[in-house]
Amino acid sequence: MMDGPLLMENVTSLFFRKITTTQPMRPKGARCEDVSSVMNSLQILSLFFFSLAFLLGVTGNGLVIWITGFKMKTTVNTVWFLNLSIADFIFTFFLPISIAYTAMDYHWPFGTLLCKINSTVGILNMFASIFFLVVISVDRCLLVVFPVWSQNHRTPRMATKVALTTWVLALAMSSPALAFRDTLRTRNNTTLCYNNYAFSTNFSDPQIASVRKMRNTVLTFTNFLCGFLFPFIIIFVCYGILIFRLRRNQRARSSKPYKIMCAVVLSFFCCWLPNHFFLLLRNSLDQQSSCLTLRIFRIGSPVAASLAYFSSCINPVIYVFIVRDFKNILKSSVLSVLEMAFKEESTIPQSRTTSVQQDEKSMMMPLESK
Repeated sequence: MMDGPLLMENVTSLFFRKITTTQPMRPKGARCEDVSSVMNSLQILSLFFFSLAFLLGVTGNGLVIWITGFKMKTTVNTVWFLNLSIADFIFTFFLPISIAYTAMDYHWPFGTLLCKINSTVGILNMFASIFFLVVISVDRCLLVVFPVWSQNHRTPRMATKVALTTWVLALAMSSPALAFRDTLRTRNNTTLCYNNYAFSTNFSDPQIASVRKMRNTVLTFTNFLCGFLFPFIIIFVCYGILIFRLRRNQRARSSKPYKIMCAVVLSFFCCWLPNHFFLLLRNSLDQQSSCLTLRIFRIGSPVAASLAYFSSCINPVIYVFIVRDFKNILKSSVLSVLEMAFKEESTIPQSRTTSVQQDEKSMMMPLESK
């Protein structure tokens, strides 16, 4: 029976499933409109976005890794952005598997081990990227609000320890994929890579189905709370404080820092909110779900997933290239742009007042470490 694993598949996996052919979730006695033609178009669109994300993500994040890891002096900023880029690079490096899987009409020929590893990498990227965005936001906030404390404690050594802790937390949050991801051979000789929450291929037993749904619900809400809601609140509060401090500083008359901060928060929000929305929607689907709800889910899920994947190649643009006018970027070498974006100020403030003024002035170029 193939309807079971398709019904319980999780949108936050590396791939979305084309479930229109089986219609596993529909109201009893109702016939839902066939959306297979739309799904075929979305499949082609997904191949395009996956390929684009792979090219941009590997190139953009690879450049950041090369320059921050080998061409620049180790600073707090380079530690943050090096690790953020590593998380995105690893994910985009595995995207060819997603491309092949989508091109083969969602048939998984790569084995159970790679199913587990590939899915874990995707979830690891989600948590690592978001956690590092939180770390960067908190670091900037502390830098402006507590400049003296930051001057004494904000070191590359401490940043490295925080980065390692962040990776451990991200690995812990993504570890369920190693346990639950599994493969299943269907009647039409198609192999699925899916979440086997009950460690069983019995999809008719009510008790097993109850365990499967309970675990799916727990992981769904855990991923939403820890992978989106709480991090977004922290980021929003941190940048709210920074904007408030900039507005109090009479030197900060330009609107550019506000636009950059809004871009950071909005990109995080727009890339991940649709994915989590359809994740929660998936958890609520059952036999009583309306055809309209099913249609929204089937069409919206791949779009939301593609948007979330694309966030891995947006980070280099937002955190590096946005610090300069586009024309200046074209005239400058990639090395000089990134060095300006990540360089640390060498001058030590002589007083708390001077430190605050310098820190807030440097916020005019948000990616420069203070």
